[in-house]
Amino acid sequence: MRTRLVIEPGRQARNYWGDLWRYRELFYVLAWRDLAVRYKQTVIGGAWALIRPLLTVIIFTLIFGRFANLPSDGTAPYPLMVFAGTLPWTFFSTGLSDASNSLIANANLLSKVYFPRLIVPTATLVVSLVDFLIAFLILVGMMAWYRFAPGWQILILPAFILLAFIVSIGPALWIAALNIKYRDVRVVTPFLVQFGLFVSPVGFSSSIISEQWRLAYSLNPMVGVIDGFRWCLLGGQAQLYLPALGASLGVGAFFLWFGIRRFRRAEGSFADLI
Repeated sequence: MRTRLVIEPGRQARNYWGDLWRYRELFYVLAWRDLAVRYKQTVIGGAWALIRPLLTVIIFTLIFGRFANLPSDGTAPYPLMVFAGTLPWTFFSTGLSDASNSLIANANLLSKVYFPRLIVPTATLVVSLVDFLIAFLILVGMMAWYRFAPGWQILILPAFILLAFIVSIGPALWIAALNIKYRDVRVVTPFLVQFGLFVSPVGFSSSIISEQWRLAYSLNPMVGVIDGFRWCLLGGQAQLYLPALGASLGVGAFFLWFGIRRFRRAEGSFADLI
C-alpha cells in the first residue's frame, strides 16, 4: 500500500492542535524521562521533593511567625498555614524554572523531527505535579500532628490545582520561547522566582495587606492561588478574598493566551536558533 505525502500551505498550522493529541505518546515519554532524570544518581531520590518545601516552612515560620510575630489565618497553626502556601508556590516556581529551560535541554530533538513544540515545556510540569503530590504527604502528616481536619472545601482543591497549572504554563511558555533567542533569560529567571517568593503570601497571610492595596496586590496571580489553597486545606479558617481570586483568574487567563501566542509565533524559528 502506497502512502501519499501531501504538501499543502498552512496545513501544519491548521492541524497543530490535533497534532498535540496525536503526539500524546511523546508527551508521556518526555514526562516520564524528565521525572526519571530529576532524581537519577541522587542519594535520597524523591525525598528532595519533601525537603525543599519543609525547609521553606521552617525558615518562614521562624522569620514571620516567631520574629515578626505575624498572625495566622483563624485558629490554624502558623506552620500549617505556611505549608499550605508553600505547596502551590513550589509547584509554580519549579514548573516555571524547568519549563523555561526545557527547549534548550531538548535541542537535539527539536532540530531533527517535527512535533508540536508545545509538548516539551508542558511535559515538564508533570514533574512539578509529582513533586506537589509527594509534598502533599507532609501536609497530611502535619494536619494529623496538629489534629487539624479540613472541611468540605477540600473537595474544591483540584480546581485550584488546575488554576495553579494555568498560572504556571502561560509565563513558562513565554520565557521558554525567549530563552531560545536570548540565553540571558535562564540567568534572570531564578532571580525573578526568588523575588516572587517574597512578594507572594507564602510566609504570611494576604489578609495583613491593607484593604486599600489588596486588590492591586492581587494582580500577582499567585495571591489568589495561595489563598484558595489555604481556604481549601485549612477548613475555611483562611478567608477567601473573591476579588483576589477574580484577579488571579483574569491575569492567569491573559498570560495563558499571551504565552501560547508568543510561543506559537516563535516556534517556527526554534530549530534555526537553538
